[in-house]
Amino acid sequence: MPAARTGLRVGVLLSWLSVASMLWLIAGCGGASAPSSTQSPRPSGGAPTSPVAGVIIGVESTGLNGVHAFTLRTGTGAVLRFTLGNLDNPTQFPPGHLAEHQLTGIPVLAFFMVEGTNLIVYHLEDAPVASPS
Repeated sequence: MPAARTGLRVGVLLSWLSVASMLWLIAGCGGASAPSSTQSPRPSGGAPTSPVAGVIIGVESTGLNGVHAFTLRTGTGAVLRFTLGNLDNPTQFPPGHLAEHQLTGIPVLAFFMVEGTNLIVYHLEDAPVASPS
């Protein structure tokens, strides 16, 4: 039965990580500035303002290095689908790293442009973690 206990411990740990990340999102995200350009103005049509933070709830890929889109849930509960454009920091945040964020529930910060109805990501990073008070 040790394997069953180990599985239970891993399940409990993942549950706690999920709860902790959701509490962090509910508490709000810290401010961040755009990497090399100014933040985009709010686009028309109800699209969010870049950047946006949230947890990854889905990754669309043809393999670890073949990520082409992902779905993110914001702290307000909005679900957004992003298409990967030409990332300006693929070495610092490889697209395959999104799968790890999906598993751990650790939020990401996505900088994007709006092209028609598509949200095109050009920069990804780990979302800032709120410091405990």
